[in-house]
Amino acid sequence: MATSLRNIIVVGGSFVGRATAQELARVIPPTHRVLLTEPHTHFHNLFIFPRFAIVPGHEHKAFIPYTGIFNDSPNPSSHGIVPDRVVSVKPTHIQLDREWQGSKEVPFDYVVLATGTRLSKPAGMDNDDKASSVNYLQKHQAGVKKSQSILIVGGGAVGVQMATDLKEYYPEKEVTLVQSRPRVMPSFHPGLHDLVKKRFDELGVRLITGARVTVPPSGFPNDGSTFDVQLKNGTTESTQFVILATGQTPNSQIVADLKPSRPDGESVINPDNGYIRIRPTMQFLDEQYSNMFAVGDIADTGAQKAARPGLGHAAVVAKNIQALIEGRAPEDTFVKGPGAIHLTLGMKHNVIFRNPNTAEGQTEPWINPKDDGQEDMNAGGMWERLGVSVDDPRQYHL
Repeated sequence: MATSLRNIIVVGGSFVGRATAQELARVIPPTHRVLLTEPHTHFHNLFIFPRFAIVPGHEHKAFIPYTGIFNDSPNPSSHGIVPDRVVSVKPTHIQLDREWQGSKEVPFDYVVLATGTRLSKPAGMDNDDKASSVNYLQKHQAGVKKSQSILIVGGGAVGVQMATDLKEYYPEKEVTLVQSRPRVMPSFHPGLHDLVKKRFDELGVRLITGARVTVPPSGFPNDGSTFDVQLKNGTTESTQFVILATGQTPNSQIVADLKPSRPDGESVINPDNGYIRIRPTMQFLDEQYSNMFAVGDIADTGAQKAARPGLGHAAVVAKNIQALIEGRAPEDTFVKGPGAIHLTLGMKHNVIFRNPNTAEGQTEPWINPKDDGQEDMNAGGMWERLGVSVDDPRQYHL
């Protein structure tokens, strides 16, 4: 369909990409439109995947239609979803894996990368459609249910949350978490490790630190039989089910072909970590690409990789693109704050934990424990934020 509207493209429709698209749609003039490119048919509420990989009956709530995402904008019909995968970003257009409106190329005035990182299942899904992802979570639930002993690899947020959920939901099972570092949640103040360890002890979760698991090339059987897991310290652990909760791989390959403006200039991607180099305005560091922005986990901000700082990125980008359209300099900047997290530690118990703000002279973390958790982690709230009203529980299956 031909249009005279100028494109602002957001690549990636997860938490930060979704927020960026919505922020932009609220402030840009009617001469422009926001196009959100996302190969998933539904929004993936990945923060509840760990819970729904264990607890049955709610998995369909984790995948939300994108149909209402622009409802709150002044011109909702102007904006749209491009349901394709971006394979590369060029200086003036994106390249899609298949045709959209008759072409694999979509031009832009501005582009925002919100491609995030790849996560191991069950923290992330392999499939783009809802039915396959729901089916995967149901199979994972069944595997967990029939296994008497479960070993979790990784002591980040996903591993910690799954360990506490498992042991509380299935108290009769043996749950072990193996962490390669001396403590869990190592990017936070040691007080968070102490808090988690206390909760593990209350529930009966066994914790092994300073040990790295050897993952076989073919993966673990997870077929109901008992097998040995090799640790690189020479010991073995016997279990019936292994959950991988390790690592994040940056999704930055789509800008790998962008060349620096000078032969001696720095590459677009930081080779030390795979993230996109940016300025405080969230624009690409290389001034040749001043109409390109990166937000969320893919941006090399030095800040914690989490949704909350990413939402701050979204607000900055919306203001700066609005300024550029209006002929002003982009002056809004992202200021890195102390790392913080809202962590579930079982079905009801959860905690908000924030590292000390050393810039203000703080030496101790801020901790707010709560016991208000819900089994479905208030999944319906995310449907509302995406503009989808649910009047009948059957609508969660859309």
